[in-house]
Amino acid sequence: MPCDYFPVSVIQNGVKLTIEPPKGLKSNMYKSYSEMPSDYFEGCEKPTQWKKLLFSLAFFHAIVQERRKFGALGWNIRYEFNDSDFETSYTLLRNFLDLPQDVPWDAIIYVVGEISYGGRVTDDWDRRLLLTILGKYINEEDLVDGYAFSESAQYSSPKETTLDGYKSIIDALPNFEKPEVFGMNENANITFKLSESK
Repeated sequence: MPCDYFPVSVIQNGVKLTIEPPKGLKSNMYKSYSEMPSDYFEGCEKPTQWKKLLFSLAFFHAIVQERRKFGALGWNIRYEFNDSDFETSYTLLRNFLDLPQDVPWDAIIYVVGEISYGGRVTDDWDRRLLLTILGKYINEEDLVDGYAFSESAQYSSPKETTLDGYKSIIDALPNFEKPEVFGMNENANITFKLSESK
């Protein structure tokens, strides 16, 4: 809140910091796994499904954040998805998996897609795209080792491992991702590079 007694010169000469999401799929996923409490990672009632779907959810989170770099090709409206969306989603995912029943796929997709992330989305076409992307990563096939997240199969569902194991898998990902992982043509990179250079 503004106040008259605080000297303006202190603000003008002060250092201002902002926290922005990391750039790139690899950095984004690594941040998601680094900030996760290690005790929360273990102890789910369905550990295999939890760890595999958590990896897919982190990948989804990185994809929706990184699509912004393509401008109007990525989203019709630029959305500010953030870490709280991911934290809410993985908490809900864990709660669903702790229930004594089969994995409720439709409920997970609805809550994550329509509420956690979809609550920010105002454009109908963007909402449709968001749910389509989510459906690609959160499904029964994802529980199979090696399920491809991209056409080149460069990104795929890894085997169940420890938290440090997932971090090492993320470290092995390419530093620069191709547009095909976002479901886009190589020409989308031209748009991104032009806008970034401007």
